[in-house]
Amino acid sequence: MAETFADVAGLSFEKALAELEQIVDRLEKGTVALEESIALYERGEALKAHCESLLKTAEQRIEKITLGPDGKPTGTEPLDVA
Repeated sequence: MAETFADVAGLSFEKALAELEQIVDRLEKGTVALEESIALYERGEALKAHCESLLKTAEQRIEKITLGPDGKPTGTEPLDVA
């Protein structure tokens, strides 16, 4: 499947999510033939995995700046996203 959907890796989060939403809409309408439904589902899975990966990477990059008693930045630490 990675070879079939190699283009997914180059998509931005916004484009991948928009395409995933279109796929879900088409599948929910039920007007797609079985073989096309399977292909759409597989592409949707690839898009979902790509979006999840991009979100995880973004979460890891978010940091908060720590300030010392004098109010000056002293460094950074991971942001508590919970």
